[in-house]
Amino acid sequence: MSDILRIIQERHSARIPYDPKRQVSKEDLKQILEAARWAPTAHNMQNFDAVIIDDKAVLEKIGNIKSRISEEFLRENYEQLSMSKEELLKKKTGILGAMFPPEWVDPSKMAEVAKKTELFPLTQSIRGSPTLIIIIYDQRKRAPASKNDVLGFMSLGCLMENMWLMAQSLGVGLQILSSFSAPPVETELKKLLGIPEYMKIAYTCRLGYPTGASKYLRIRRDIEDFTHLNQFGNKGI
Repeated sequence: MSDILRIIQERHSARIPYDPKRQVSKEDLKQILEAARWAPTAHNMQNFDAVIIDDKAVLEKIGNIKSRISEEFLRENYEQLSMSKEELLKKKTGILGAMFPPEWVDPSKMAEVAKKTELFPLTQSIRGSPTLIIIIYDQRKRAPASKNDVLGFMSLGCLMENMWLMAQSLGVGLQILSSFSAPPVETELKKLLGIPEYMKIAYTCRLGYPTGASKYLRIRRDIEDFTHLNQFGNKGI
């Protein structure tokens, strides 16, 4: 197996707490950002900037910003869940419901949970990470002839993958935090970090060194499940 394929297969969301006392070195951070620099983007527009946060005082201020779980997230997240390892292995897509609190996986309780859920600080998402990379983009721009800037969002995905694979190769844990782009949170972050109004937060990379091993089941479809040779429906290659 080639080294790049091994890194791709080992890449994962390191969701557990990170060691707040173990900082990501400047050398490793530069390599991750160098990988970002060479990400393919539509028309080579490179419509992104990265705000790197590694100052403890700033991280603390970010951690104090409040967010909440929406009913929309709970219901759409539920659609992707399997309630047992056997079900997940059969479906080959989605994630285990056991990763979430019991009340998040009961459809009859979701509206109630969303209403009663108190605002929680982002420190519960940061979970000890000593470094954050907040990816922003200029919402005034879009790739040529790309409705709703689909190509621009694909470019941001390529950026994410490049950084993630480099982090994996360096032994640095990474998790994507989408909650930082939620409107109320984004407003507070822009104010705190001096991000211009015309810039949008795409996502945040939480970087660091996990305090343990990730123990959730990772599963993918087989090649024969998603390939069609010469004609749709002719499965496999």
